[in-house]
Amino acid sequence: MSRRSSPLPPPPPPVHIRTWPDEQALLAERARILDWLVGHGMGPARLTQFLLLVGGMEFGWLMAGGGLQGMIVEDVDPITLIFGVLLAAFGLGVLTAAGIVLGLLLRRDVAMHRLTRQWAALASDPVGDRRLRLPGVSLCWLLISFLVGVLGLWLSLETPASARRGEDTYGEVAYVMGAGALLWIGGLIGVTKAVTHYRWAVRLLAAGRPRPAGQ
Repeated sequence: MSRRSSPLPPPPPPVHIRTWPDEQALLAERARILDWLVGHGMGPARLTQFLLLVGGMEFGWLMAGGGLQGMIVEDVDPITLIFGVLLAAFGLGVLTAAGIVLGLLLRRDVAMHRLTRQWAALASDPVGDRRLRLPGVSLCWLLISFLVGVLGLWLSLETPASARRGEDTYGEVAYVMGAGALLWIGGLIGVTKAVTHYRWAVRLLAAGRPRPAGQ
C-alpha cells in the first residue's frame, strides 16, 4: 500500500523559513498542492478504488458465509465440507485484505484532509479555489454512496422482519444482515466523505469573498 501510493506533500513551512519571493509564487505553490490533494482525495480514481474495496469486502463476506452455510448442513459429505472450508477461508482472506486496505486509505484520507486545510489557510484565492469544489465528482460520491447505504440498510432491516419461523434459520438471517451492514457502513463512509468535502469547499469560498463595506 505505502510503496504504491504517491507520497503526500509536506505541510506548509513555518513562517520564519518560507522562501516564496512574492504572493503570486505562494498562490501558485498553494494551488498546485491543493489540486493534488483534492484530486487524489476526491477524484474519480479514488471513488472507483473506494467502490472496489467495498465490493471486495462484500464479495469476501458472501464467499465466507456461503462456505460456512454449506458446512453446517446436516449429513454433509466430505467433498462438500472441504469445499466449504476452502471457500470460507478464501472469503475471509478477501474480506480481511479489502478491510485492511480500506482502513489504510481512510487513514490516508484523514492526513490528506489535514494537509488540505493547512495549505488552504495560507492565503485566499477565491477565483482559483472554485475548481476545488469538484461539484460533479462530489455529487457522484454522494449519490452512489447514498444508494449503496440505502440498499444495505434495507437488507439489514427487511431480512429479520420478513424471516419466517421454521423456514429461515438464524444463520441465514445473520448472513444477509451482515452483507447489508457492510453496504450501509460503506455508504455511510462515502456520504460522510462527500459532505465533508462540500462543507470545506463552501467555507473556503465563503472565506475568500470580499465583505461589504461597513462589515
